[in-house]
Amino acid sequence: MAIKIGITGGIGSGKSVVSRLLEVMGVPVYISDIESKRLTVSDSLIRRELISLLGEDIYTDGELNKTLLASYIFGNPEHIRTVNGIIHPRVRDDFHQWVKRYDAYPIVGMESAILIEAGFAGEVDAVIMVYAPEEIRITRAMQRDTAPRELVERRVRSQMSDEDKRIQADFVIVNDGETPLIPQVLELITSLSKNIAYLCPPKK
Repeated sequence: MAIKIGITGGIGSGKSVVSRLLEVMGVPVYISDIESKRLTVSDSLIRRELISLLGEDIYTDGELNKTLLASYIFGNPEHIRTVNGIIHPRVRDDFHQWVKRYDAYPIVGMESAILIEAGFAGEVDAVIMVYAPEEIRITRAMQRDTAPRELVERRVRSQMSDEDKRIQADFVIVNDGETPLIPQVLELITSLSKNIAYLCPPKK
């Protein structure tokens, strides 16, 4: 049985870079953002519930009407919770199926910006937080998304604070542009490998 790790961090923290390094080192990673977008289009239950909630226009030519969905959830926490309540359970089920396909691997990962908020932390054996100072995160996100600072700052404020994430994390990887990443990821894998028996007791 594989050790399941969750990789999380705020916008611009570099969690995708850490996930890629893990994959290069032989650790498969489930990218929940990509998979949730796939499921939102392909999963019949999600489609049925979103149509029931927002009408047929939520899908246009088989594709999700992102503008309509964004207008529904923007600035309304209750609407966000409603949509997440439709999508997150299906992502969780899909992750369970994905893990079964990689059962031969000693370690597998799940990357999610909202790993803790979505309740996915309960699906993994260890939570890995990728940390970077807020100003660095904002700069990275502005450059990556060609987005204005005000918009990026609003997105940062909408996420769980780094302090709260660190409290709940089992490991912290620092990605500040100065601290080398590869030694930290190698140390993480070594530490997890030493604790395989502790984190994942053998099947009876």
